[in-house]
Amino acid sequence: MARGLAHLSDEALVALVARADEEAFAELYDRFGRVAYGLALRVVRDPALAEDAVQEGFLAVWRSAARFVAERAKASTWILTLIHRRAVDLVRREQPRRAEPLELAPHPTGDDTEEEAWLRLRRTRVQEALRRLPDKQREALELAYFGGFTQSELADRLGEPLGTIKSRMFSGLASLREVLAQGELEEEGWREPRSTS
Repeated sequence: MARGLAHLSDEALVALVARADEEAFAELYDRFGRVAYGLALRVVRDPALAEDAVQEGFLAVWRSAARFVAERAKASTWILTLIHRRAVDLVRREQPRRAEPLELAPHPTGDDTEEEAWLRLRRTRVQEALRRLPDKQREALELAYFGGFTQSELADRLGEPLGTIKSRMFSGLASLREVLAQGELEEEGWREPRSTS
């Protein structure tokens, strides 16, 4: 069956999805499925969980399309925000299951174990630092670095001037560096041996 909806805007497709139009929903998935998966994967760091996040996110699109207001946000931003929320929810849901006692953890093997552990630690610190940023800074950085959007694409998708996006990303990166540097200083202070005298 030839697709007849490719010429419609994202917002028009969401309006059709609000009327339970499955073809419009499929077209939205074709447009955003790949980017959504990339965004989810960068949040959850697990291909199966990323697929779950995309599936749950698009289910939320289907269920809540009638509540979408085009004047408030672009459809692309709304969809990716739903995907991001589902990915974050999955991470939070999985954390208690993954937090097993140290004595039950498998013994490390191989030469790269220390490097992998260090990379995991750095990734966790970056994710924690991102959570401390203001919402708009965090959104811009996550969409740029995890979603693969350029600054121009972000300006278009978020409906903001390019200068605003550049400023938001610059401020966000500066804050991120500050939070990460503070964490490293605290860790170094924690590592210092205490005087016994």
